[in-house]
Amino acid sequence: MPSHRPISIRPTMNFPSAEAGDRMTGRYKQKREAILNAAARLFDENGIKGTMLSEVAQQVGLNTNSITYYFKKKEDLVFECLMHTTNTISALAADSDTAATPEERVTRFVTGRWKKLAEAAQGQYPATMSFRDVGELDASYTKIIFSAYGDMFRRVRGLLATGPVTSDNRMSLTIRTHLLLTSTQWARTWLSNFSVADYERLAAYMCDVLINGLAAPGKPWGPTALDRKVASIKLPEPSNHGFLAAAISLLNEVGYNGASIDRISARLSVTKGSFYHHIPSKDDLFAECVSRTLAVVEGMQAAAIAGEGSGGDKLAALARSLVGYHFSPRGPLLRMTAWTELSNLEQFSGQVQPIRQLTQTVVDFLATGMMDGSVRPTHQAIAAWMVVGAINGSTTLDKWVPGSEKTDAVALYLKPFFHGICSD
Repeated sequence: MPSHRPISIRPTMNFPSAEAGDRMTGRYKQKREAILNAAARLFDENGIKGTMLSEVAQQVGLNTNSITYYFKKKEDLVFECLMHTTNTISALAADSDTAATPEERVTRFVTGRWKKLAEAAQGQYPATMSFRDVGELDASYTKIIFSAYGDMFRRVRGLLATGPVTSDNRMSLTIRTHLLLTSTQWARTWLSNFSVADYERLAAYMCDVLINGLAAPGKPWGPTALDRKVASIKLPEPSNHGFLAAAISLLNEVGYNGASIDRISARLSVTKGSFYHHIPSKDDLFAECVSRTLAVVEGMQAAAIAGEGSGGDKLAALARSLVGYHFSPRGPLLRMTAWTELSNLEQFSGQVQPIRQLTQTVVDFLATGMMDGSVRPTHQAIAAWMVVGAINGSTTLDKWVPGSEKTDAVALYLKPFFHGICSD
């Protein structure tokens, strides 16, 4: 494998010095890591703009002024959480890079990620967080974070490569790397279903799906007649599609709190007055975003269930149709993690429960496919959550893999998931 630069573990910003006396030892270090752990979870759950330092302080038994002893402002804390995440993943990738084959490297990487998840659950290691809201930070932070993220991404991409990364295989490898990273990141959303003692087994199940795929050996890649039926469900075309598309894109990027009317209007190159002429309020617009995405997901599920074909055919058709819709002129789709964020808000309470429904439909297709021979035998629940996670990850593919929207993103992204992430 090609050599890499040494990992830079310590960020180069002006934060409280670890070398000042013995501050980074003992009680200080323990409390600082507890703050990072609590903050990463809250930033993931509520977004950067939706999380206050006082909430972080409450989680660790401090007042807000005490938090500033460790991190002068919230942006410093976000920066540290993100740098901790890139450093953690980079270190795991560097360790995994010593294995001989892509399959062995992926296994070591995923196993290492689950070990860190177990340590975080036990309070022995600060939790990692998603990069969803990184654009909300000032450029002085993002310049360093994006540089670290790029280095991390290249290290993980190297785990999948069987030779040099060239212009011919770069896009395919890059998309598969996004799939690998989002699959392991998404796992944090369903960890509460298991005890920490189960994590080692869960890692093995995830490796089985990633390396061997879901499709039975010899199962061809579509699309099929069922795809056309599922993808062509009839939906009323909204008169304000431009507003919906802009709002969904912004929600996918920065979440509810970051998606302001000003930013939506700027993206559409219209005034706020023009916005309110078409849309009564921000919440009304977001309610339409939710309703639109739910209509697509529920409609495609119903069409797949009612269609002719094996369990594997139905599962693949549903996944291809949802991802294809997102990249089509009719899209985009609202990412599922945004559904959860909105469901926590009073005005949307009880309105958003699609992840559970979609996951159950996927479980049904997997079970049917295993019985009819179109799906490999594997852990149904783990595979179902991974399918839903892969669909969710596709909604940020064009953001993290620029240019992917101009390719056959459905095949480059989903085919490796169904036939093995290490396969050509």
